[in-house]
Parts: sequence; structure tokens; C-alpha cells
Amino acid sequence: MYPAVNPQAYDRAITVFSPDGRLFQVEYAKEAVRRGATAVGVVGADAVVLVAFKNLTSNLLVNESMKKVYKIDDHLAATASGLVADARRLVDIARLEAQKHKLQYNEPISVEQLSRHLCDLMQIYTQYGGIRPFGVSLLMGGVDGEPRLYEVEPSGALTGYKAYAIGSGKKDAEAFFEKEYKDGMKMEECIELALKALKKSENVKFKPENIDIAVATKATKTFKVLEPAESVKYL
Repeated sequence: MYPAVNPQAYDRAITVFSPDGRLFQVEYAKEAVRRGATAVGVVGADAVVLVAFKNLTSNLLVNESMKKVYKIDDHLAATASGLVADARRLVDIARLEAQKHKLQYNEPISVEQLSRHLCDLMQIYTQYGGIRPFGVSLLMGGVDGEPRLYEVEPSGALTGYKAYAIGSGKKDAEAFFEKEYKDGMKMEECIELALKALKKSENVKFKPENIDIAVATKATKTFKVLEPAESVKYL
């Protein structure tokens, strides 16, 4: 029999497992994600949609300075929940890797390959002392032949989804997706479904300046982040 686990004895360093096989620092990083603003992604027959809520805490904030959807390459974008600074660092790494791949192979990097590269990096940050895990999860969406959506989480795990949510409204949005998601949806239906799922979160205020919507279709293979004026008709 193991003695009762005292978390404080095992959360001092990332390299120490608790007797029941847990890495507390990784769990704390996941908790930072759970406290973040909600973001969702939906894959349809001809498009992938990313929708994220921006928590504008002051009327003095410049709306354009707060971005929740980051374009990585023409065909690929990401949204994040958790520590924004960590998200920006990972996005910079992803952009550089996408450019290197295009220069070396003369073709765009696949969504899965880039997501896996970020996961490998995040996993390294769970192995060594003196560093901490990234306190952010990313939803990576893109079109490389077919629309695709992946979650990259602090532990370094990679998972593909048809529809998914991260952040504080994750449970409510996931429950909604389980009931309402259907294969083969068109782009307009995907946007509508994503916004309805986002609205399940209690703290989300639906205003054009608070919502970032990005869409990539099989026809264009290019991600477009909608301007607030374009988002109005969907809201």
C-alpha cells in the first residue's frame, strides 16, 4: 500500500512522478487551458472552421491587438486557449517550420505533420528539469487535400477531431457537438454549429468585436479570418 499522496511532495519539479503515476506540473498546465477563453473547431465536407471568443476586459483595449486565430500558412491556422504568450511562441515556431518545409520540399506542410512537430516540442518540455510545460492548447485546422482538425495539448498528445472545443466552455460545447454534429456539413452549417457551441459557454458575449471566425475551404485551400463586419451576418 502506498501512503496517501501529498501533491506538494511531487509538484516541485516536472521530472518527478507521484506514486499514482501523475505529473502534477502537466496537470497544472492543463488547468491553465481549462481556465482560458473558449475556442472551437468544426470540420465539414468542404471546409474547416475555427471560432474563438476574445475576452475584452476593458473599453480601452485596441481590438486589433488581441488575436485568437493565428494564420500559420495559407492553408493552415490555429486558435488557442490558455497562456497567450505561450500560444504566440508556438505559433512563431509553427510558422517557421511551415516555411522551412515549403523551401525544402516545394510543397505546403500537412496539418498533421506540423501538429506533430509542435507536439514533439511540447512533450520535450515535460521531461527535463528547470523548464515548465507550455500552458496552452492549440486547435490546428487546415486543408491539405481534405479539411482537418487536430488538438495539440500541454502533455504533447496529438488527437484528430471532427469537432472539438478547448477552454472554459469545453464540456458544454462538446456535449452540444455530440448531439448536433453531422458528417458532410457545408461551410455555412459548420460556422452556425460552431457559434451555437460557443454560445453554450456562460461567459461568452456575442458581439462582432468579441468573436474571431476563420474559414478554409477545399476550393480555395486558403484560410480567411473574417472581419467584424463580415461576422455580423453569422452572429
